[in-house]
Amino acid sequence: MMITALIITFISVLFLTPFVKKLAMHIGAIDRPNIRKVNTINVPRMGGLAIIISFFIGLVIAQPQSEHLIPLIIAASIIILTGILDDIYDITAKAKLAGQLSAAMIIIIFGDMQIDFVNLPFGGQVSFGYLSIPLTLLWIVGITNAINLVDGLDGLAAGISAIALITLSVMAAIMGNTFVIVFASLLAVSCLGFLFYNFYPAKIFMGDTGSLFLGFMISILALDGFKNVTMISLIIPIIILAIPIFDTIFAIVRRVRLQQSITAPDKSHLHHTLMDIGFSHLQAVLLIYAGAATLGMAAIVFSQATIWGAFLIGALLLLFIELLVELLGLAGKNYRPIISLVRGKR
Repeated sequence: MMITALIITFISVLFLTPFVKKLAMHIGAIDRPNIRKVNTINVPRMGGLAIIISFFIGLVIAQPQSEHLIPLIIAASIIILTGILDDIYDITAKAKLAGQLSAAMIIIIFGDMQIDFVNLPFGGQVSFGYLSIPLTLLWIVGITNAINLVDGLDGLAAGISAIALITLSVMAAIMGNTFVIVFASLLAVSCLGFLFYNFYPAKIFMGDTGSLFLGFMISILALDGFKNVTMISLIIPIIILAIPIFDTIFAIVRRVRLQQSITAPDKSHLHHTLMDIGFSHLQAVLLIYAGAATLGMAAIVFSQATIWGAFLIGALLLLFIELLVELLGLAGKNYRPIISLVRGKR
């Protein structure tokens, strides 16, 4: 049944995307060039609708059983509506945030999915108590927006999401979580099918309809797969999603340092900086794919390592990310604490 669902999902997204493209053009869901965008021509957006419909077709065939299913579908519907409205009308950042918070609260209250506690590596437990709800909200909204913000080059968000979802599927298989396996696999196949139209040069963009939905679903699947476990396990989804997470974090740091609004758009994200130093559009996308795949494999190795091995892998990954941020100027051109320290010692 699962193989059939995956095949039909893949065929569905290939079949539906051209129709969604025509629909987007008809209703005016068009991504027009401006100073902060890479595309130089008008491109229809809202392509995420094809990903979503294909995913739900696969879901009907696979018929996963979970107490989270109904709340998740209701919450996802709010996210989808928010994305569609933004693709058509360019709604405000506050309106988008309101939609995300509403969907997240449905998951927390009716889906009973929140980070209540973590077991410490050397024994003992940390209970978050009343902080569990704001922490869960921060995770869901943070990951949702991280995928949304990384959607800056042709095929980038779809590719990164597919890699993250495949990694989540593998981790879910290791942990025996059937619900996450089904959802993550179907979403990954939908993203891969959409790349036939979205890879450089893109014929259609997924828009906020797709990026908000994928970010939201990835945040929920990671939450369901790794909540209330060890602190080491809680780090796994952060490793899997390190590129969009840290790109978002350093975008906030960069804007605060420059005394700008944290919602102010700019052209200093990872994909922009790679192109600024000489990589082509396609090369930048492929490099980020390679980085995401490497982090996915690191997460799997991390999950199977001893406690000290996990700490070592985590420390090396953080050091690598910090050096990359400093070299590329992701937190600002003058932010180079480690590089300056090394040069000072010389």
